[in-house]
Amino acid sequence: MKFSYALLPDHSVTDALAAIELADELGFYACYAADETWHKDLWVLFAAAAARTRSIRFGPSVTPVLLREPSHVAQALATLDEVSGGRAEAVLSSGNPGLLEQYRIDPKGLKPLSRTKEALHVVRTLLDEGTITHAGEFFSYDGLFTFARPVQERVPLKLGGMRGPRTFEVAGELSDGCHHALSYTREAYDYMVRHLTIGAERAGRDVSSLDIGAWVVFATAEDSAAAREAARSMVGIYASAMPEEQLVRNGVDPRELKPAIDAIRAGDLARGIELTSPEVAERLSVSGTPEECLEKIRTEIQPAGVNHMLCAVTDRTLVNAFTGRDLPQIPGAREQLQLIHDRIMPAFA
Repeated sequence: MKFSYALLPDHSVTDALAAIELADELGFYACYAADETWHKDLWVLFAAAAARTRSIRFGPSVTPVLLREPSHVAQALATLDEVSGGRAEAVLSSGNPGLLEQYRIDPKGLKPLSRTKEALHVVRTLLDEGTITHAGEFFSYDGLFTFARPVQERVPLKLGGMRGPRTFEVAGELSDGCHHALSYTREAYDYMVRHLTIGAERAGRDVSSLDIGAWVVFATAEDSAAAREAARSMVGIYASAMPEEQLVRNGVDPRELKPAIDAIRAGDLARGIELTSPEVAERLSVSGTPEECLEKIRTEIQPAGVNHMLCAVTDRTLVNAFTGRDLPQIPGAREQLQLIHDRIMPAFA
């Protein structure tokens, strides 16, 4: 089991770089960030981090192909790979529904999965060959070339998914893996791996060779109640992007969470948090003491075949940035990374 730091780049650049440096020192596999307008630019941040680290890998999880043209993704990724000495990779998806809504983009009718498949082909081709001629349904090029060349022989490209099943099957068939965001139960990950396997077998591949990632809201502290409260502050915001069928696979009745989601979508975050029960927050996060987090990973996530934990560490700064709440009792990102390293990662070595 690999462990990575899923960074939401909303800390100061100084603090974000310090956390990435520590993750590198502690042996985390990668640092990922969302390629979204809501946050600071991950490509610039990771270029700066690359010069201060030795082994940790970098990339978007995810970059949205409904907003970012795939040839530009390939260019940025190849450049980051050179800057980092061969430590870049990327996870592609159609995009965050909440962000797309603010761009007045309705994915319905835009064939988001077909577009993502074609974008994957474009990025793969430009990275591998440096040039592309392609007449597709969504993207067309006539001899487009780039001098941005990666250091790695093959830069890993994966897909991000939430709803399934077709996204998981495409990931298993065509990409180097899948990062499944915001799932926390054995049922949800069994579903993911089952459909990844269908796609992998279609292509004559072994599903266990893929990067099978769990992107989770994560908060840990010596004080279990403090960690759970930090997670509760964020769960409703993330759940507002989850499809109903995904909520059900995670043991949540969509009707139970609807009042909280409606309040959040209306901009009343305080009311949304108030309406998110501790029980729902427990089902939709990995939170508590390090030992409690370890147990949830060991019983609910790892047995399905997940081989990569992406911990979206939730600390005081993020809770305050997203919700305006101040939770001084929750440890900062660096303290939580240290707890993950000291008391969770050894159990999966």
